[in-house]
Amino acid sequence: MFLPLHDTNPIKHIKFAYVNYSLIAITSLVFLAQYLMPEKANFELTIYFGMIPVVVRDIVPQPLAFIPDQLPLITYAFLHADWLHLLSNMLFLFVFGDNIEDAMGHFRYFIFYMATAALAAGAHLVMNLDSSGPLIGASGAVAGILGAYIVLYPHARVFVLARIIIPIPLPVPAFWFLGFWIGTQFFYAMFAGEGSVAWWAHIGGMLAGAALALVFKRREVPLFGGK
Repeated sequence: MFLPLHDTNPIKHIKFAYVNYSLIAITSLVFLAQYLMPEKANFELTIYFGMIPVVVRDIVPQPLAFIPDQLPLITYAFLHADWLHLLSNMLFLFVFGDNIEDAMGHFRYFIFYMATAALAAGAHLVMNLDSSGPLIGASGAVAGILGAYIVLYPHARVFVLARIIIPIPLPVPAFWFLGFWIGTQFFYAMFAGEGSVAWWAHIGGMLAGAALALVFKRREVPLFGGK
């Protein structure tokens, strides 16, 4: 219904958000490799490196013995199910990630991204303790970035493609757009039931991102800023 196109929030502390764009590039290359693989190999890759709760909890042995049980808490974020899954996550990462990298610095942003990915997976695990289905996708980490953005830059303008009658770009404050996004995650988590979307991973990632932003941001970056 609403897709972010770009924001009007300039970067101030770094010249180029190379960690953010590297994450986009690496994740896209991993998916390209998935896409070019035979279907069986892609399925096996998902089982090996997707986050499977019963495997992470060591109820079921890790399919590859040399992979630590907890490694998929990170690696799952670099795998995607299809092109739409990939492109939607990378679009949000492209629009919002550069400002969070700017607010934190390159190294802390990288640690932040990995931490929110792991915490989002942890939230999914807690809500699906006995699940044997693999969690994949960057949406938990991306939700962490959105959580950080809403506490750091809620007043920044975001141009979104709104499908009302015909798709039109509209400038809206970030807290409106992201607030709507957060509300939908809670709504679907409570009422949608089981499905292919890991709503609790989104919620866990968002809450983790909002909290960790307070720790990882530069001292000179104020809370609740943006224009």
